[in-house]
Amino acid sequence: MTEAAKRQRYLIVSNGHGEDAIASALVRRLASTAQVEAYPMIGSGKAYEGLCRIVGPRATLASEGWRNVKGSLRRDIVNGGLMTVPPALKFLRSVRGHYDSVIVVGDMVGILAATAVGLGDLVYLDVYKTGAARLYSPGEIWAIKRSCKTVFCRAESLAERLKASGVDARAAGNIMMDSVPSGDYDATARRRKPLAVTLLPGSRALTAESFALQVDALRQIPDEERPDIFLAVAGSVSVEELAKAAKLRRTPLLSAEAADLGELSDGNLVVHMARGNAMGNLLQASDVVLSQAGTASVQSLGLGRPVITFINQRDRRSRFADEQNLFGEARIVVEPRASNIATALRRLLSDSAERERLTQIGRDRIGGPGALEAILGEITGQTASHPSP
Repeated sequence: MTEAAKRQRYLIVSNGHGEDAIASALVRRLASTAQVEAYPMIGSGKAYEGLCRIVGPRATLASEGWRNVKGSLRRDIVNGGLMTVPPALKFLRSVRGHYDSVIVVGDMVGILAATAVGLGDLVYLDVYKTGAARLYSPGEIWAIKRSCKTVFCRAESLAERLKASGVDARAAGNIMMDSVPSGDYDATARRRKPLAVTLLPGSRALTAESFALQVDALRQIPDEERPDIFLAVAGSVSVEELAKAAKLRRTPLLSAEAADLGELSDGNLVVHMARGNAMGNLLQASDVVLSQAGTASVQSLGLGRPVITFINQRDRRSRFADEQNLFGEARIVVEPRASNIATALRRLLSDSAERERLTQIGRDRIGGPGALEAILGEITGQTASHPSP
């Protein structure tokens, strides 16, 4: 038997841009010693490119699975979203017995789909529920018991609820903090001012609109107070659309750094751009974050960077409130007006004690890393260790 034939086979199932990015960290650690394939249930699965083979049918939804916007589920259904279900179920039914382990990363969508086709013994990494609001419903517990061997939760309250129902559940850490992306980009070398801010306008339909509002807010800050500005550009986002929305021009000069996307400028305000896979570099070099993102907001807070966000009229208020129960004061919520964003940002930039207070709240609320090692240990049956550099 060849060495390749002896390698364990794993299938990673994820259902969204943020979930793909988280799962890609798991793939990186497994791929050197095992055969790993990824099934991104929604979208192209760009986060897996260059890491592993992407399998399964491609499903495209207008919402990209983002449920923070009111009516997103109804719009997906109206636009043919239900047609994506049969191919997904057919594929999941076909994988039974073909992998040593199937790992589902995301919310309950993957678990419900697996339950529907009788796919069991899953390792489930729940990155959706925070434990600060709704716990698992009886129906969700039933589906988890039928399909999952082991569940990794973000909070002890979630794990305890599953344990009480006979599920092997653990709260080993926050996987989002194990998967903060870092790439080839030296943000610190681009610093010129005492403080810096990173913009995370998101990765979906409202991204350009959100970015334009963030830039308008920065324009309202006097030059002598304005921080250095960095922008993390998600893989699916068009830089040209961002520039047009914010009335900025793109500077064509690029460095040799792989994640460098150049600059946007209006002759006064300058935005340094990097690919989303270098987001960690930007956060480490910044003091405050303006964010309309999901997973990236959590990672920013966990790294101790206070976040300023605005609630859009299209946002689901219940989902937003659930998130705020977890984030607490570390995420500052303002009305979607440039003046409100600018006021909140100026207040934070001028008050180092307040930034430090919010830094600690964010770290305490989000929790630290550790889940990745625990998951690797469970999957491989041994204590995981970092590969040699």
